[in-house]
Amino acid sequence: MRLVVGSKSLKTLLITSKDEPTIAKIHALMILTGIFGHGNSNAKLIQSYARLGHIESARQVFDKSPQCGVDAWNAMIIAYSRRGAMFEALSLYHRMASEGVRPDSSTYTVVLKACTRSLDLRSGEETWRQAVDQGYGDDVFVGAAVLNLYAKCGKMDEAMRVFDKMGRRDLVCWTTMITGLAQNGQAREAVDIYRQMQKKRVEGDGVVMLGLIQACTTLGHSKMGLSIHGYMIRKDIIMDVIVQTSLVDMYAKNGHLELASCVFRKMLYKNVISWSALISGFAQNGFAGNALQLVVDMQSFGYKPDSVSLVSVLLACSQVGFLKLGKSVHGYIVRRLHFDCVSSTAVIDMYSKCGSLSSARTVFYQISFRDSISWNAIIASYGIHGSGEEALSLFLQMRETNVKPDHATFASLLSAFSHSGLVEKGRYWFSIMVNEYKIQPSEKHYACMVDLLSRAGRVEEAQELIDSMITEPGIAIWVALLSGCLNHGKFLIGEMAAKKVLELNPDDPGIYALVSNFFATARRWDEVAEVRKIMKKTGMKKVPGYSVMEVNGKLHAFLMEDKSHHQYEEIMQVLGKLDYEMKAMGYVPKTEFVLHNLEEEVKERMLCNHSERLAIAFGLLNTGPGTRLLITKNLRVCGDCHEATKFISKIVNREIVVRDVKRFHHFKDGVCSCGDYW
Repeated sequence: MRLVVGSKSLKTLLITSKDEPTIAKIHALMILTGIFGHGNSNAKLIQSYARLGHIESARQVFDKSPQCGVDAWNAMIIAYSRRGAMFEALSLYHRMASEGVRPDSSTYTVVLKACTRSLDLRSGEETWRQAVDQGYGDDVFVGAAVLNLYAKCGKMDEAMRVFDKMGRRDLVCWTTMITGLAQNGQAREAVDIYRQMQKKRVEGDGVVMLGLIQACTTLGHSKMGLSIHGYMIRKDIIMDVIVQTSLVDMYAKNGHLELASCVFRKMLYKNVISWSALISGFAQNGFAGNALQLVVDMQSFGYKPDSVSLVSVLLACSQVGFLKLGKSVHGYIVRRLHFDCVSSTAVIDMYSKCGSLSSARTVFYQISFRDSISWNAIIASYGIHGSGEEALSLFLQMRETNVKPDHATFASLLSAFSHSGLVEKGRYWFSIMVNEYKIQPSEKHYACMVDLLSRAGRVEEAQELIDSMITEPGIAIWVALLSGCLNHGKFLIGEMAAKKVLELNPDDPGIYALVSNFFATARRWDEVAEVRKIMKKTGMKKVPGYSVMEVNGKLHAFLMEDKSHHQYEEIMQVLGKLDYEMKAMGYVPKTEFVLHNLEEEVKERMLCNHSERLAIAFGLLNTGPGTRLLITKNLRVCGDCHEATKFISKIVNREIVVRDVKRFHHFKDGVCSCGDYW
């Protein structure tokens, strides 16, 4: 290769050269011609070696340079920083002063970036102070670098103080603040900064939009998310796989599954994270079947499920009681992936919610390191199975292992006491939580305590607890009180609670259904008619009760009075025979649980067609004698079905497990594990 001698020509060659031999030749020629060490030639040489990854050669150039200007120092600091050699980068920076070289804007920017990469907040803040002392406090590049340092270290209050004092802000500064706030859980503040940015007429780019999408996901602000998506389309902003995946995640988590699916389908390039986002969205919104089908589709396209997607599959299995698939996923994780805290907790939850508490316990004791999340999961598992004493025993074991209980631990424990009717234990440990562990009760803790007292019929005490709250009680607390009033006929307090829940959540059909049931129980049919009239006028529809069960690896769903099943006639024959045998044993239909003003005969027929009974009959038809039946119901099991299932378990000599929206009921030999307390 012929080299043209000349400082400008050699520098151009250094920039364009892509192999070490060429750079070495240029290096030698620079020495021979006397160009080496003049101007910023050594800085260009350092950059060239560093660009090819030859950090040692770059350092030799630096050390042998007769004199190094600030450009050479900056080039060497950048080289070390990009290699992750933060100690060497900072050491060079500190040497500059002793060598009499004054740092410039680029120096401070580079050093701050190095501190950010190593999350060295202390050195970063020291560098920032020095930059301010040297007159670079208003430099936009240095300012952007220190904002990024604070954002990456989670110090958004400090970042905000710097940002507010900046005389000039470029797009990088705005972007850093918006993304930093979004990623540090301050979504509302991120949106506020964006609105300030709009007032300054600064156009956002894809990175800003990504931060805003993440903020909308956190806030559940789907309307703004739609607006951002539209803005990106109008402005022709490039949407890469990260942005598109974030849109899928935002729409899915906000319940807009059709939009999430639409964005997903239009993605030219998808990765495992994209699939996981959509799978998680369907699972978390209760569409377990869709989530499971997506996992099948994902594998057919050649993508191997990762831990995130498999945890979502486990969640879906938990929702519908799909134990067989849950076991398969458990095995896959153990064989192919790392069985970490998140996946092990999901497996515990899956086994528990699929009715296999013993398997959940086995997995728990197989975990080598049990943190508070693992303990919380197993305590919650015993709680939903109505084993309050066992949940307390586990809690005491947790304390003995020096794992500190947190707010979630106490929520699980108090919920377990509620399902078991352990009122005094609940009151005692609530007090311990506040006074010994100094945990300020949250909405969830108060809801558990109100539920505990209300279930036990101590509705007046529950109301006193609500009145003692410093903060305004939320919807969950009033629903717990109303449910207790409904179950125990406390109509005066219940009427007040009914008004509160309608005020707080006037758009939820489930709330209207609960209020309607409350008035129906009190035989106040005019109020029932009024509530149903409002529902009809606003287009609300009561969520239909359904039950799901797994038979031979397949899920079967049943709606109340559903005649579409291919075995409907056989199912009704089984139920008719069981009804005859139950009545012979003393069963009397509890028609008061049909909350409609109808004839008794019609009420009895409706009770017989409840979804859990259809599922039980189907299970009896399609499984062998002695097989345990697991039914998952989306609503609370009614008192009549609860009584009937006790009789059926004795007649067919089987264990029948029913998981309703609140807890598990294990029926065996005519007895339920809940002791008729639920």
